[in-house]
Amino acid sequence: MLLSLAALTALAQQPDRPNIVFILADDMGYGDLSCYGSRYVKTPNIDRLSREGTTFTQCYAGSGISSPSRCSLMTGLHTGHTRIRDNQCPVGGIQGVKVNANGDTTYIRRTNLMPQDTTLATVLSAAGYRTCLVNKWHLDGYDTQAAPNHRGFHEFYGWTISTVHSNAPYYYPYYRFDGDNLINIKENRRDRKVRHNTDISTDDAIAFIDRERAKQEPFFLYLAFDAPHEPYNIEQKTWRWPAIDADFANDAERDNARRYAALIEHMDAAVGRLMAHLEQTGLAENTLVIFASDNGAAIQAPLPQLNCNAGFRGRKAQLYEGGIRVPLIVYQPGRVPVRRLDNLVYFPDFMPTLAAIAKGKSLRTDGIDISPLFYGGKVDTDHRMLYWEFPGKQRAARLGKWKCVSIKKNAPLELYNLQDDPAEQHNLANEYPEMVQLFEEAMRRMRTPSECWPLAGETITK
Repeated sequence: MLLSLAALTALAQQPDRPNIVFILADDMGYGDLSCYGSRYVKTPNIDRLSREGTTFTQCYAGSGISSPSRCSLMTGLHTGHTRIRDNQCPVGGIQGVKVNANGDTTYIRRTNLMPQDTTLATVLSAAGYRTCLVNKWHLDGYDTQAAPNHRGFHEFYGWTISTVHSNAPYYYPYYRFDGDNLINIKENRRDRKVRHNTDISTDDAIAFIDRERAKQEPFFLYLAFDAPHEPYNIEQKTWRWPAIDADFANDAERDNARRYAALIEHMDAAVGRLMAHLEQTGLAENTLVIFASDNGAAIQAPLPQLNCNAGFRGRKAQLYEGGIRVPLIVYQPGRVPVRRLDNLVYFPDFMPTLAAIAKGKSLRTDGIDISPLFYGGKVDTDHRMLYWEFPGKQRAARLGKWKCVSIKKNAPLELYNLQDDPAEQHNLANEYPEMVQLFEEAMRRMRTPSECWPLAGETITK
């Protein structure tokens, strides 16, 4: 079979099993980076990755909230098929304690990845990569045996849901996991707030790279920052709060926005430190760096003042564009070309993509291999349906320029032409009922029942 010139170019550009660094921000909106249009947040280091690499304008997270989005990223499945489809489950799973920002305690149920679930780490480890997760996993539910080092990763440095005090207080923790061992962050004792989580995580990432650089095997580093997830804790001694010339109701709102922006700018500096280390150690040219966010900005963020979600409708926990459209930047000097792409890509694509780059073997996924897009080639990404759900509450799908979405239980599907109406302001469902019916039928086929999120009339097969 003859290959196109674009495909041949991509093959020539693609390196032989590069190191892979996947950096994930937490609850950072599409418009929170300078390179994606932010007027207030300065992100020169991430901007450089965009300026010298490939920037995607239509990338979608796996979900509008953390656990299912990360589950989609790790397993290559959309939320109609993933083990985890929401942060909490009504039945099944394990009951545990959730402590909010005010210290209030509630009991909820969560499910977790099981030993039989194949993860990106499983696939890349089998392909000969040394794998490491730094910081946030969020796929263990309340099972202490479901930490990342029990789900495919060789090394783990960070925190888990199942051990609540492993990330408390938020951003200046007293404790942190090193594998299965909980270690003490001595500098943060007695609420001194010396070492910020973003700095600790970057130190851990660099230490892993230093251990691996002398070895023959490539590595996969998944660096999942907490920033800028609420509560927006960052001391002025850690990073200056930027001035923001926007309208606020009061000084408390302004300070909230300044802390939010500071968390992103501080994370950007951490990315710069990591990139500088890759360059100083001679690893940059053989390291593929990917930067994304797990979902859109949250309701606690300064959404209107900073335009966090870039004018898109909705926010975190919603399946409108503001909840699921996220930045995606791919960088590798001398390999990844400088360009902006409007291909429709989403988190399930990373399992087959990174497996192909690593010359590994992935199992059944809901994604496609988009690695040629990283290296100057072409892939038809826009003639397939992308799917999301919060079972029984919200669902959405996109096909080409069309998107159907409903964010309320039992509410009819809304239809939007995102090419003409990216802000989802004009519901066309009544004008194109046949298109809505096409989506309705396809979306029913795209999900399987879940024992932790059972819906009326469904049969659960085990």
